[in-house]
Amino acid sequence: MTKPTSHITPYFTQAQADQVRAALQAAGPLEGYASLSDLVVAATMREVKRLQRKHNGGRKWDGVPAGSMRPGRRTRVETAASEDRAGALAMPE
Repeated sequence: MTKPTSHITPYFTQAQADQVRAALQAAGPLEGYASLSDLVVAATMREVKRLQRKHNGGRKWDGVPAGSMRPGRRTRVETAASEDRAGALAMPE
C-alpha cells in the first residue's frame, strides 16, 4: 500500500463503527484487508469511481486540496430534508 500523503477522518455512528469493525474482523483478512484503513479506502474509492462514471463521464476529477471544502455541517437544504423526513415518520397513519 502506498504511504498516505493526506488523511481524511470519516465519522460513523456507534452502530456503523461496530459493523465496520465486525466486518473487518470477520472477513477482512479473507478479502485482503490488512487494516481498517485498507477497508475504508477501498470502499470509498469504489464509490468515487461510481460517482465519476455517473457524473463525470468516467473521468477522474481534478484534485481538491485539503482545507478547501466546507466543514462537515449540513446545508440548509439537507437540514430541511432531514426534518421533513423526521416529521413524516412521527406522524400517525
